[in-house]
Amino acid sequence: MTDNTARLDHVVLWVRDPVASADFYEKAVGMAPVRLAEFAAGTVSFPSVRLNEETILDLMPLTMAAGMKMVPGAADSSGHPVNHVCLALPGADFDTLRSRLEERSVPVSDISEDSFGARGMAKRSFYFRDPDGNVFEARHYD
Repeated sequence: MTDNTARLDHVVLWVRDPVASADFYEKAVGMAPVRLAEFAAGTVSFPSVRLNEETILDLMPLTMAAGMKMVPGAADSSGHPVNHVCLALPGADFDTLRSRLEERSVPVSDISEDSFGARGMAKRSFYFRDPDGNVFEARHYD
């Protein structure tokens, strides 16, 4: 992929049973499972389903909620249907977004490297909250 315009990368959904959820999204919604065999084998912590070539839904086990520490209070999102929304941006826009948030004193997480997403492994990512407390991840692949 060479087009790095801003777009939705993935949405993380809290689910009780990721395998059953993947089955539902595959059979009822028509989405293709991603990393389901790896999840079943215990080599990845969650499976996903593909919405289109650019967008996936991550099926995050609700049991992982206590470990969500990317921003203060992130574990409190357990029980809510959505954990966070991820925005994939070109590298320069990623840096600009982080600078704008910091200029406005919006708390941001540390930068993570090589995290899995809809387009494979992202080079860098970080998390922040909107004024309503919704958690967002920003990432770039280039």
